[in-house]
Amino acid sequence: MINLQDIRQKLKDIKEQVEQRVTHPYLTQFIQTPIIDEDKLLLLISIMDQLDLPYSQLKNYAVTTMLIQIALDTHETVSNSPVTESEKNSRISRQLTVLAGDYYSGLYYKLLAETSDISLIKILAHGIKEVNEHKISVYQKEYDGIENLMTSIKLIESSLANKIVDYFQVTIWDEVAANFLFVKRLLFEKKQYNQKGNSLVFEGLKKIVFPKNGSKLSDLSNEQSRYLMHICDRYIEFSKNIIEDGIKQLPGISQVLKDRILMILHQHQPIAKSFVEEG
Repeated sequence: MINLQDIRQKLKDIKEQVEQRVTHPYLTQFIQTPIIDEDKLLLLISIMDQLDLPYSQLKNYAVTTMLIQIALDTHETVSNSPVTESEKNSRISRQLTVLAGDYYSGLYYKLLAETSDISLIKILAHGIKEVNEHKISVYQKEYDGIENLMTSIKLIESSLANKIVDYFQVTIWDEVAANFLFVKRLLFEKKQYNQKGNSLVFEGLKKIVFPKNGSKLSDLSNEQSRYLMHICDRYIEFSKNIIEDGIKQLPGISQVLKDRILMILHQHQPIAKSFVEEG
């Protein structure tokens, strides 16, 4: 079992390494500095820290995987809405966002090429392909049923982490990693829907559950909205049970990661429970 200070220091150091690599003085004039998902980074570090890897190797794998994640996340922020001639700065920002995503991808390939780790390059490239395929499916609403939609969301969130799990053959981490990241994403989507009236996941659920309803997501009736929330909660609850059982099978899990997972799980309040409390 690694001590708390050790893993916190590794998280801090590796995050700083990622930040240094993605910070470009020209790009930051036009686009936001990319957000580093600390939970995904902590998960990667926790998985690899049990493998007795040299720290330099662990750091390299974690940095390169996070660069891929940032590249994928950056490309996802590019809007497809038309830009008028008067919105020149918006057009520049959009173009630079695309280039930034490509730039981060290039950094990843450069780092892995320096290590000559061809097998890892191949497995992470497969992860990139998997994420992109499922993003296309979700954004273009090319899914057949709720289960396919949720499977795509889970793979978008967890493919890279699970490719690292597969590479190091520590499959005991598969279910915990995938379901933790899945629950975190669904909680984010619920928050988006509740606070802003929009959500990629809830748009998908609406299309599947109410295919003849042409109104906006934010215009659904309270009953319809509650039904979609109930569906989302069922998936969260199912994954939550898998995570709680899975953690018990991971005696080497870092306490820092365990505490973070439990904190995320405790954020979940089923819609049925919240209605009872409100009443």
